[in-house]
Order: sequence, then structure tokens, then C-alpha cells
Amino acid sequence: MKVSELAQKAGLQAINEFRDREVESVYISDMVSDILTAAKNGSVLITLQTHKSLIAAANLVNVAMVVIAKNRKPADDVVELATRAGIGLFTSDLDTWALARKLVQLGF
Repeated sequence: MKVSELAQKAGLQAINEFRDREVESVYISDMVSDILTAAKNGSVLITLQTHKSLIAAANLVNVAMVVIAKNRKPADDVVELATRAGIGLFTSDLDTWALARKLVQLGF
């Protein structure tokens, strides 16, 4: 499923412009070290974090998109960094558990 299709089906709000890549899997974590060691290429990363280190880690493992749960919004410099890296940055009003359940219903 493409990033744009997943965003539409899951009711996610785009924060930036993004490359419409294929989403291969889902990974949920708030720890940068955990993301670096376990997130996979092409995954959707669900987190509560909104700092630059998150985008740097997401870029290193080549995630397709980052979804920030609980309607949290990152600062402009974080959005700019994600845009430069081509990473889709989204927000959801759902908490991580409810968002994970929704993605399971969508086939992930």
C-alpha cells in the first residue's frame, strides 16, 4: 500500500510534502536507539516523539513515513528536516494503541 493510500484509509493528516512510497510494515517506538536497531526499510513508524533525532533515525533506516500519535505537532525545523529527507510526516488524533489496531484492520 502506498503512503498516500494508507494516510487516507487511516485518517492521517499530512504535515509535509512526501514521496509516495510503498509501506512494507509497521514499527512502533519512542526510543531512537530502538528505531535504529529494529525498524525496517519502508516501514511506517508510529511514535509520540517530535524531535529532530527521530527524523535522523527514520532517515537512517529509510522508513516510508512517520506518524505522530495523539495529535502532537513537531516544530517547523523538524518538518523541514523530514521534507528534505523525503519522509512523509503525519499526525493522528488516535493514541498509539488505537492507531496500531486501525493498521491491523487495514492489513498490516
